Amino acid sequence: MPDDLKYMKRAITLAKKGAGWVNPNPMVGAVLVKDDRIIGEGFHEYFGGNHAEVNAFDGVPAESAKGSTLYVTLEPCSHEGKTPPCATMIAEKGIKRVVVGMEDPNEFVHGRGLSILRARNIRVETGMMEPVVRQMNEVFIKYITTKIPFVLLKSAMTLDGKIATVTNASRWITGEASRKMVHMLRQNLSAVMVGVNTVAFDDPMLNIRLKGSWKNPLKIIADTHCRISPDAKVLTNEPQLTIIATTKLADPQKLKHIERMGAQVLVCPLKDKRVDLMFVMHSLGSMGIDSVMIEGGSTMAFSALQEGIVDKIITFIAPKIIGGASAPSAVGGIGIEKMEDAITLKNLKTRKVGNDIMVEGWIT
Repeated sequence: MPDDLKYMKRAITLAKKGAGWVNPNPMVGAVLVKDDRIIGEGFHEYFGGNHAEVNAFDGVPAESAKGSTLYVTLEPCSHEGKTPPCATMIAEKGIKRVVVGMEDPNEFVHGRGLSILRARNIRVETGMMEPVVRQMNEVFIKYITTKIPFVLLKSAMTLDGKIATVTNASRWITGEASRKMVHMLRQNLSAVMVGVNTVAFDDPMLNIRLKGSWKNPLKIIADTHCRISPDAKVLTNEPQLTIIATTKLADPQKLKHIERMGAQVLVCPLKDKRVDLMFVMHSLGSMGIDSVMIEGGSTMAFSALQEGIVDKIITFIAPKIIGGASAPSAVGGIGIEKMEDAITLKNLKTRKVGNDIMVEGWIT
């Protein structure tokens, strides 16, 4: 129908309001339409809260809902979880048609919700704006199908590829608009991860400093020998949100001290004399952490790429040149020897953010 696109776009817009609040659940929006008029709409607002369909029906009289069309970005659930199954509820409302963005990749739901609706003689159509819906929920899709977090590698560099000067000064490479966007990314994802060298040089808080209501991410520090200072801001500011990923090479007494400060310690296997990052990802996945943004530094970036844990890259490029053969670049490590072995990106997107350029791409 001609207006299907319009109403699904509205459902997607609603769904995105749940970004960062619903993890590890998907972002879902729903729009209820009758006689070419929206009579109800809603979205999944926070983890454990009502599903989008329930919110869309809230306050809509039973007689008004009967015979209407429901537009929902994701297949309605069919199982008892924190809330009752939405597919059954929809069927009981007398809806005549349901337009779905994409089927739920969750094995406990996939296809079952649609079957419930069709069994009640409800006309069901799927795939409306599916590529847009899939990208919106790329974190959920990766996590629900693998139980491994979706990993975004973020970097900020000058036009000549430097992330700091020869004296390791890095504030501020990018402009205020880019820094604001990074804080928004921290809100949308569940955790932020850096290497201990970034903590030593920058002493970041890794929290969100924006106006309004925000949810600070879990902070993960990869620190093979547990060299982190007890005075580091990540340990003195909300230490309960910090995990030190270390190895058997760390001083046990220092690890106990860090735990007494309120942080968690994750002892990992060694890989190439460093923290095994894939082990970290599997451990985080078992904790219910669905997404991680790696923010620094260059050694961490290369290790993450080398171990194949990165799904997506976002790089902010500032119109500045600082030079210096010894100034660190965005990706360090031992590097790749052959050009044919270079890591390539697909579906590249670019946009201007303030005076900076943001490049976004996915690992092939």
